[in-house]
Amino acid sequence: MVMSKQTQPFQDIPAGRLKMDIFSPIRPKEKVVVVMGATGTGKSRLSIDLATRFPAEIINSDKIQVYKGLNIVTNKVTEEECRGIPHHLLGIIDPDQEFTARNFCDMASLAIEQIVGRGQVPIIAGGSNSYIEALVDDYDASNFCFLWVDVSMPILHTFLADRVDKMVQSGMVEDALNFFDPSGNYSRGIRKATGVPEFDSYFRTRELVDEETQAKVLQQAIQEIKDNTCKLGCRQVEKIHRLRNIKGWKLHRLNATEVFRKRGKEADEAWEKLVVRPSAAIVNQFLHRPRVVSTSKVSSKATVAAIAPAIMAAATH
Repeated sequence: MVMSKQTQPFQDIPAGRLKMDIFSPIRPKEKVVVVMGATGTGKSRLSIDLATRFPAEIINSDKIQVYKGLNIVTNKVTEEECRGIPHHLLGIIDPDQEFTARNFCDMASLAIEQIVGRGQVPIIAGGSNSYIEALVDDYDASNFCFLWVDVSMPILHTFLADRVDKMVQSGMVEDALNFFDPSGNYSRGIRKATGVPEFDSYFRTRELVDEETQAKVLQQAIQEIKDNTCKLGCRQVEKIHRLRNIKGWKLHRLNATEVFRKRGKEADEAWEKLVVRPSAAIVNQFLHRPRVVSTSKVSSKATVAAIAPAIMAAATH
């Protein structure tokens, strides 16, 4: 698969580098759209659909897709699917390097600043909700709009199983073989991805057993990938519920279940009606609200007095 045009990777960004200093000029908070949901629900698709309707660029928040390689196993969007929309943090990190939530916050914060500086809207999309949570907690210079693409779990599980079969047909086994680790270490970097450790037994034994046994071991690996993918989806939804119910995030839920019950043109029409149009309306309203003045670093009466007119102006528009 050919990947979309990337910006240059960010190197050695100090933690907290983008926090507003107390002496910095007071400015309105930057508006950021976040697309969330379980694996397979269409987060990348929706982010691209929105970016064709608004002046926007996309920041990947999937902790595995950030790595170079495994385009099929990790289901990265292709250049054609990107439709010319710039993507950041997608396929840029060395496969053996650890990429932490702290790394994500630093790189995503800088990407947001650069995108906003170009007059564009940052759209963050990906299934690593822990990374999104860390960014929201850390980056207080932004105002976030959360879109949650939700699909009934039984329907989604059927879709995910079918998707794994299609990925196998597209070369998933060969893709995973490139990252087979004879030492059995799947705890670091891209080798943690679902679809890599599950093939370990097959890769080790396939030249030592007969074809019937090979086929059996392969099918066991594929079934394990399906099971683990479904478990991942459940964990992601549980985390989303926690962010909404415990942390109080205002999430705009878009029920895409009917989309996944349909096929072909009917599915595309349902996606447009049930997901894209409502999302675009939410984002349009979000972008046209007055931007909130960031006061998180204000600690003196003089500074508060200085920003009071800006706050009053925002409130009266």
